[in-house]
Amino acid sequence: MKRYVLMTALAVAAAGCSSDSPTAPTGPPTTIVFTAALSPANEVPPITNADASARGTGTFTLNLTRDGAGAITVATGTFVFSLTGFPAGTVIRLTHIHDGGPGIIAPVVVNSDLSAANAITLANGSIGDQTFANNAVGATLAQQIINNPNGFTSTSIRR
Repeated sequence: MKRYVLMTALAVAAAGCSSDSPTAPTGPPTTIVFTAALSPANEVPPITNADASARGTGTFTLNLTRDGAGAITVATGTFVFSLTGFPAGTVIRLTHIHDGGPGIIAPVVVNSDLSAANAITLANGSIGDQTFANNAVGATLAQQIINNPNGFTSTSIRR
């Protein structure tokens, strides 16, 4: 029997600005950070096996290139997560963002570089600040995430 865990949480926007002067921004931000508390209880159905005590935090940063009018022309994403409470030897194979809010099973819209071919093993059941950078997002999707971050579930992790 294949064991797995999906840990999802609602993304909450905390906008950052690339301006050198916090009192005089030069335009729309080029970096926007979303944070998530990761919990197996947020999964549908909730996780009740040995992974039920796992917890984590995750951030997803949109790195944006904008044109002169401020419209997004290019977007990439960076995932960073920290995990604790997994059984020793847990293998993490996926991390991504789904279209659709909490409790909705929906397609993946942003994927990290993590896969079965380059999985992470949590030797002691935890890991800190695991980073996956330069993930393709696309200008339209980036704007949709900015406009409605609650319409996406973030940083899903499987083992």
